[in-house]
Amino acid sequence: MTKKKKIIMTVEKTDTGFSAFSNEYPIFTTGQSIPELINNTYEATGFYFEEEKVKVEPNDIKFEIDFQQFFKYYKVINAKFLAEKIGMNTTLLSQYVSGTKKPSAKQTEKILNGIHQIGQELSGINLLQTA
Repeated sequence: MTKKKKIIMTVEKTDTGFSAFSNEYPIFTTGQSIPELINNTYEATGFYFEEEKVKVEPNDIKFEIDFQQFFKYYKVINAKFLAEKIGMNTTLLSQYVSGTKKPSAKQTEKILNGIHQIGQELSGINLLQTA
């Protein structure tokens, strides 16, 4: 079995949930939630490469979503909070989110690092139950 290079899946919000597709391969799928979409993508990708005897691991698949759709789905992430967290002008980040401006690769990386940092912080928190 050979290994495949990174497969980029573009994620889009739909009326019924989400869709993901590859521009390089005829792979596409849908899901009602992001976790379901991710699982369906692993299944669809494995099915596509099955005949070629190519092993595709979850690390081989990269999901991409544009700013507007990301912030539309993950409403819990406040753009003002994120901008302050990463040291970015709030108005500029809002323009990226609304689609009136496109971020550079460097700005995109800065935003993504901030999102990952928030995710790590949240995953390390346990809530106390009060009686």
